[in-house]
This record gives sequence, C-alpha cells and structure tokens, in this order.
Amino acid sequence: MPTFASCSSPSSGSGTDGLDGPVQRTLGAEAVPKTVLADTVSALRSAGCVFAEEEAVLLIRHAAGGADLAQCVQQRASGIPLEYILGWAEFAGAQIAIRPGVFVPRRRTELLVRLACGLIPAGPGASGDEGGVPSRDVVVDLCCGSGAVGAALLGRFPRIELHATDIDPRAAACARQNLEPVGGFVHEGDLFDALPLRLQGRVRVLVVNAPYVPTDAIRTMPPEARIHEPRISLDGGADGLDIHRRIAAGAQPWLAPAAHVLIETSVQQAAGTAGLLAAAGLNVHTVHADDLDGTVVVGSRSARH
Repeated sequence: MPTFASCSSPSSGSGTDGLDGPVQRTLGAEAVPKTVLADTVSALRSAGCVFAEEEAVLLIRHAAGGADLAQCVQQRASGIPLEYILGWAEFAGAQIAIRPGVFVPRRRTELLVRLACGLIPAGPGASGDEGGVPSRDVVVDLCCGSGAVGAALLGRFPRIELHATDIDPRAAACARQNLEPVGGFVHEGDLFDALPLRLQGRVRVLVVNAPYVPTDAIRTMPPEARIHEPRISLDGGADGLDIHRRIAAGAQPWLAPAAHVLIETSVQQAAGTAGLLAAAGLNVHTVHADDLDGTVVVGSRSARH
C-alpha cells in the first residue's frame, strides 16, 4: 500500500498491529540524488523508522524542495503516519487519497476485495428491477474509512451500484473524494441507518472492515496507530466484537436472496465473528490468507429468502 511501518517497530500483521511496510514495487531510488537520499535515510533511521530507505525515496519525491523535505522528515520522525504526509496510500494496486485523522487501509484488508470479487455476479444486475429494467448489483461497504475497499471493487466492477458508509465525518469526506468520481455513493452515519431505504432487500455483497481491536488492547498498539488514527476506527469494545454484533443483528433486512456478508476479523476472533453471523441465519465459513495475513468470515444467505 504504502501503508508503512511505525518508526518504532515493525508491523506484526495482527489485528492490533501498526501500519504495514512499504510496497517495494512503487519505489526506485535511481533518480534521487545520492547525497539527499543518504541524509534523509540517516535522519529516518535515527528516528527508528524500519523502512528508512523506502520511505526516504517517497518523501523526497513528495517534497516541493529542501525546506519542505526537512519538514516532512521531521513529521515522519515524530511518528506521523507516512500516508498522512504523502496524502495517499497504495491499496489493491491503486492510490487511495488519505487525510489526517482517517484510518489507513492495511494490506490484509485486500482479502476482502479478493473474496468479494469472487462473489459479485459477473452477468447483468440481479438485485431487482426498477421500472422493468434490471438494476445494477448493489454492493455496500460498511465502516468504509477512506473508501479503499469500495474503490478497489469499483475499479474491477464499474457497473455495480456501490454504497459506502462511515460514522466519522472525516472518513466520509475522504471516501467521497475516492468514490464519487468513479460512481460510488457515500453516506455519513451509523451502519445501516445511513443507507437509503430503497436498498433494503437488494444488497448482493456486504463488505465490512469494522473496528475489532478489544478496548484494552489499544494501549498495546504502536503509537503511530494508537495516537494518530481515530479511536472510533480501532475500538471494537471489550472483546472487539461489538460492531460485528450490531452488523449481524441488522443485516438481514438489507440482503438480497443468495447475498453474502464479508467481515474482516482476526484469527483469534474469527470464531466469535462466525458465531454471530451463524446465529443471524447465515451459512458461514472463514478464510485466512497467509500472503496477506488477513482473515475474513463469510456469511451467505440462502437463495430461498
């Protein structure tokens, strides 16, 4: 992504980790003056940045000049997430606009995109009809943050009707920047309450990256995430499953027949998330991807509904 590691410690990849490491394919130091690069790397490494070389290249390319670069390095050394400084993160092969105070997408969340791509119908829309004309398949991204998941899905399935919601005004504004230019719809509000009522019974795929860090575990997160990312995007309650409970309890009226609900979770919490979706009447299975260190619980609705 970028999605970069903390200046204090490498990312562990777990549900309570910091930000991920930089993606090598976006970089290349050959065009960067060696002296400037060496000085920048030294400053970042002295501050404890794990990926000092890669981050230095990105900061040099971002900066408008020497004074701007010095300010960027100072910000990064103080622990400000690199994505906030650059104004973007790489996610699922695309650059996503990021603003300070908005949750930075993690690479593990690309598993949501991977799985959703296999569940979005390939043919004409099957979510009902409007005036006798088949409507587009409806996909909803709850707790969308920057809109990264929705943007990735729209990039692959431009014909879908993509709706994204977030309760945080900063996140909703950032998601609008990423989604509205490509045809997505963003709604500010609390989970399903933010959605237009006309979507009830029409949602084919519901993707969710809701907060799932247990409250007491937040204090163990690296400062980069704990201090700079909004607590509302991290805190999942005592066991990390508070928002998952609400989603499982409220999803059914919105789902089309044979719809799917995909919720990112952790290995440790997967059984709890799966139990919630099963109790809501969905057929459940859990997927873990070693290459992304991501875990997603998938709940499928019967076609008979």
